[in-house]
Amino acid sequence: MTRSPNHHTRGFTLIEILVAMAIFTLIGLASTGVLTSVINSDQLSSERFAKLEELQRAMLTMERDILQIVPRAVRVNGEFVSAVTTGGEDVFDSEADGLGFVRVGRYNPQMLLPRSTLQAVGYRLQENQLQRLYGNYVDNVIGYEPKIKIILSDIEDFRVTFLTDVTQLEDPEKWQETYSSADLPIAISITFVSKTFGEIRREFMLANGV
Repeated sequence: MTRSPNHHTRGFTLIEILVAMAIFTLIGLASTGVLTSVINSDQLSSERFAKLEELQRAMLTMERDILQIVPRAVRVNGEFVSAVTTGGEDVFDSEADGLGFVRVGRYNPQMLLPRSTLQAVGYRLQENQLQRLYGNYVDNVIGYEPKIKIILSDIEDFRVTFLTDVTQLEDPEKWQETYSSADLPIAISITFVSKTFGEIRREFMLANGV
């Protein structure tokens, strides 16, 4: 008669279980920290990308407007002025520099809308916002409130300068800080200070400039 062998089963001790739990806890905490860091980095990247897209749209808008300037008299704060381009401090109640002009190229399919293809445009800085001012008609009457579109936020400064002598193109210090003339300048530069991207300067040569 044979006897079946005894099978001895050994379990985990309390200390082994506590050590295993501690290891898994540390792994979980480390994984949570890595995951949180990845999520925060992704959120920061998304915010920066959105800011970059906003900047690109704003620069394209300003480039389209400025490069289509025409020698047409403008109105500033409802008052008619003889200048075709005006810029400098306090223009359009700007907290820094302002810029006003008339541009061509406004879309009007087959001239069906009761307006021309010209559009009065202005730029100003208010409440850390770079704003674009525009209206449906070029010659707006006194008291008319233009439409306002915020194209950039978190802007600390906005400066506009004008070039009237092509020989001074490479020397920004020779550019004029104010301009009000019946003739278009040779070029216009815009400089703004962004909290996100720092100082940005763009120069635009005008085809119809003197």
